[in-house]
Amino acid sequence: NVEVGNGSFVFMSHADSSVIGSNVKIGPFANIRPKSKLGDGVRIGNFVEVNRSLLHDGVKASHLTYIGDSEVGSETNIGAGTITCNFDGFTKSKTEIGSDAFIGSNSTLVAPVAIGDGAIIAAGSVITQDVPAQGGAFGRARRLSIEGVRPCRNPFADAGRLRPC
Repeated sequence: NVEVGNGSFVFMSHADSSVIGSNVKIGPFANIRPKSKLGDGVRIGNFVEVNRSLLHDGVKASHLTYIGDSEVGSETNIGAGTITCNFDGFTKSKTEIGSDAFIGSNSTLVAPVAIGDGAIIAAGSVITQDVPAQGGAFGRARRLSIEGVRPCRNPFADAGRLRPC
């Protein structure tokens, strides 16, 4: 029960109760779950899951990505490892991403959140607030290094016994 448009190619992937436009490339190992709609020219790569979402024409999500309860505008690029966090344990919320946006790799979009047209999200960001059109956002915790938290282990000496650092 999947509609697939002309010229589309689904390679070693699963789709269920969804609509796939023309000239779409999916796979390998992608999962298009029910109530998803992929516009023309969309590219869904390996280990990408789309669930209850609308991806407009030309959207690209190439690797290791979860897009759930979302609407993604045309020609948007979603980087590897990006997820839309759509469930807080009680309710499902929607993520809206505008057209021509760039979502950097390993980003976490915590719904409900809206990313405007042409916005850029830096790699590794956790986005919890809306980002305006043509805007940019990054959100990372400050790196904190603490020495001596655990003893060092030398795998080549003393059969793995602990030694001081």
